Amino acid sequence: MKYISTRNNSKEYSFEEVFIKGLADDGGLFIPKSVKKFSNEEMTELSKLDYRELAKKIIFPFIGDFMSEKELFNIIQKSYSAFRKENTIDLIKIDDIHVLELFHGPTLAFKDIAMQLLGNFYEYYLKKNNKKINIIVATSGDTGAAAIDAIKGKKNMNIFVLHPNNKISIVQRKLMSTVKENNVFNIAIEGNFDDCQNLVKAMFEDKKFSNLINMSGVNSINWARIIAQAVYYFYSYFLINNNKQINFSVPTGNFGDVYAGYLSKKMGLPINKFIVATNQNDILHRAITNGAYNVENVLETISPSMDIQ
Repeated sequence: MKYISTRNNSKEYSFEEVFIKGLADDGGLFIPKSVKKFSNEEMTELSKLDYRELAKKIIFPFIGDFMSEKELFNIIQKSYSAFRKENTIDLIKIDDIHVLELFHGPTLAFKDIAMQLLGNFYEYYLKKNNKKINIIVATSGDTGAAAIDAIKGKKNMNIFVLHPNNKISIVQRKLMSTVKENNVFNIAIEGNFDDCQNLVKAMFEDKKFSNLINMSGVNSINWARIIAQAVYYFYSYFLINNNKQINFSVPTGNFGDVYAGYLSKKMGLPINKFIVATNQNDILHRAITNGAYNVENVLETISPSMDIQ
């Protein structure tokens, strides 16, 4: 499978390039040039699989020759061995609503599902290519904690996490700042999440600097996170198993999670619609509903991971 930038569809990239770069050189996001759509027969076969086997079948078409299907499955097994549920997630029924539990990973955040996989992808890549890498992350709390847990102690990689000082939960700050491995660096920024993200984007755009330090990123801009998150949309649909179109209501800040759902729909999952739930920091809601893409002051809420503009 080949990838292009959202700002330039003439240049093609491999999955390995997309995974390591994170963000395209032109500032665009990487997307696949085409998406495999599963047939009804294939969907029936997928519905019979456990979570880890399903993850292999969903992810493998996207990674090309990055690794073999067997190597991918070994990494999936390793990545999800730390989860408290055998099938990684759980689905709870309350009346006629199903609640998808994505917090059974090591840091209690849904981002563990993608991050644990990414950490092992990096380890595989660096060992194969005999390289070192520096991973730069901006976080409003849960991304940083999940990324640190996935990468701490791994050889040939460092992780630098930028978070807004005193604007993340105490638990998330401790999950990040009490890690003692020598390859983990926490940096508190006076400002909000967007200030942290702007610093990361500026580093990516400085080609001389980013190439010098062999820089990579694991924010929701990294396509590998999207495909890892698409798996639980498929799995939860198969658990419900009513052969009807269903709706997903997704709490979201940067829309990375709900975009994984959109990708799932493009791959053939019979989803009717997405209900996108934001808090008061609703810049993307405003942009989509009335075209107002204006940055306003970030408001502190009870959902700090979504306090972004």
